[in-house]
Amino acid sequence: MLINNQDVPTDSYAEVRDPGRLTDVVGEVAQGTAQHVEQAVQAAHQAYQTWHKTDLTERSELLLKAASLLEAEASTFAPLIARESGMIPSVTLAEIGGAVAGIRHTVEAAKVFFEEKQFEDEHSWVSVEKRPIGVIVGIVPWNAPVILTMQKLAPALVCGNTIVFKPSPNAPLGISSILMKIAELFPPGVINVVHGGGDVGSALTAHPLVRKISFTGGGTVAKYVMQDAANSLKNVHFELGGNDPAIVLDDADMQEVLPKIVTSVFRRSGQYCYATKRVYVPQNMYEKFFDEMCQIVDQYQIGHQMDPKVTFGPLNNKVQFNYVNELIERTKQSGAQTVILGEKVEPDNWDNGYYLQPVIVKNPHPNQEIVTCEQFGPIIPLIPYSTEEEVLQMANSTDYGLGSTIWSSDFDRAVRLSRQIEAGMTFINQNGQSRLGLRHIPFGGVKQSGIGRENSEIGLAEYIEYHSINYHK
Repeated sequence: MLINNQDVPTDSYAEVRDPGRLTDVVGEVAQGTAQHVEQAVQAAHQAYQTWHKTDLTERSELLLKAASLLEAEASTFAPLIARESGMIPSVTLAEIGGAVAGIRHTVEAAKVFFEEKQFEDEHSWVSVEKRPIGVIVGIVPWNAPVILTMQKLAPALVCGNTIVFKPSPNAPLGISSILMKIAELFPPGVINVVHGGGDVGSALTAHPLVRKISFTGGGTVAKYVMQDAANSLKNVHFELGGNDPAIVLDDADMQEVLPKIVTSVFRRSGQYCYATKRVYVPQNMYEKFFDEMCQIVDQYQIGHQMDPKVTFGPLNNKVQFNYVNELIERTKQSGAQTVILGEKVEPDNWDNGYYLQPVIVKNPHPNQEIVTCEQFGPIIPLIPYSTEEEVLQMANSTDYGLGSTIWSSDFDRAVRLSRQIEAGMTFINQNGQSRLGLRHIPFGGVKQSGIGRENSEIGLAEYIEYHSINYHK
């Protein structure tokens, strides 16, 4: 653990195993207690007293140094993160690159965000000022630990807050190593890390000196976090799950969009929040679309994430593996046609990891579980539709509202339909932000997909309080 820039050992350690080779121990991580939480929060609180008074320029310069450090050492961190998370190294390297860009974009946005806003007339003078909140708790998941951590660290610190992180027990090693390196650039106590289970999480979210909780994960845990936060009226930011629809329009070029849709489904073995979770295809294109999608997916190579031949690796942990496996079995029993595709790489090792082949589900009922849930694994339903009105109704019939995609060759039509989708984000002809989008899109969802936003100036606003001064002449 990292408290006040000290590497803190404990009496208890937990093994972190390679999800693609469970007999391999990647490393061990210290297990914290409520006492360690107290020490970390107190360290962050003390550091805040001076850190929030530092100049924006100094805070920005330190974050830019952190971005350069992360960029320079990406090839060192990536293999460790890949081994513990189950993601292939190229995906991990791309994630680190995205995190580096995100830090730099945040620093750039802060220049505009913190420009003074003052107003004056003959009767009075008004100043609307932005101040940091205090101690922030950042709770991050295992599926993309680097970028999701930096999306909290950069805005929190550039705004003048201090932070205590709790990494996921399923992928804590790489991100902890990164945070320890970065913390050396900052005053002691500005960045802290405490590991542990639910008891450590509850101690953090209930601590009276913590002023805001930024949590990325599942809705069930978010409700417990919100309950803890309520006792001291803490502010919360949640980036939660999705049931992201992909709507293929009848003017889409199938040869062009199909490979992109397939990637949007199966990247990271389907384990990312805005992965495509359901695909709606026009009735008159459906059979051809299904057949060609199967042909593409059947070329996938599934195996250990460090094998250069592999398209995607194992699921990250036993809980998620069991959930997706049981979901596939229930889908089969429902009568929907399920097609298992792809090739096993090193099949003799499959019982030693959390491996699943990609599955495409044909003609499920629009309200069936496989369509309405967040799978978070390599399984995708294809649903036929007849009209725009019908597909919009189906796309919006969910408690989720994170991302969504529309695939079309008609810009005006795609934008018109995008504006009718109930989601925080809609991407057209790609799943994810462009370089321009990374700078300006406030990332997050509506309904049960979250509260608040990350990235851009709007994401910075999550980490400040407003203080207004009105002088009467």
